[in-house]
Amino acid sequence: QVQLVESGGGLVQTGDSLKLSCTASGRTFGSVTVGWFRQAPGKERDFVAAILWDGRATYYGDSVKGRFTISRDNAQNTAYLQMNSVKPEDTAVYYCAADPRSSAFERPVTYDYWGQGTQVTVSS
Repeated sequence: QVQLVESGGGLVQTGDSLKLSCTASGRTFGSVTVGWFRQAPGKERDFVAAILWDGRATYYGDSVKGRFTISRDNAQNTAYLQMNSVKPEDTAVYYCAADPRSSAFERPVTYDYWGQGTQVTVSS
């Protein structure tokens, strides 16, 4: 079991930066891949980014490449999502997820463990 808690969301303006955190407890966090997803009202949950257990590889959705950076600190049991140059279309609830059952990191159904989400709102 892995329990996940996101934090760091809020209201920002276009072009601002924001850093989300995902803190884990329970099973050894350092041994699992972590993903970030987002879901806007009325839309499906979309892949944002993922990072392997040791941080040696990262993956990004097309809409955030070059603007967002995923990282992790296993000693702190925490993963991060640095969001730069945010746009109104980045507005969504952001979720972290852990321990995918396969290498299909971009698919929400792959993950068993989810946080409760944190709201990010970008004003124009």
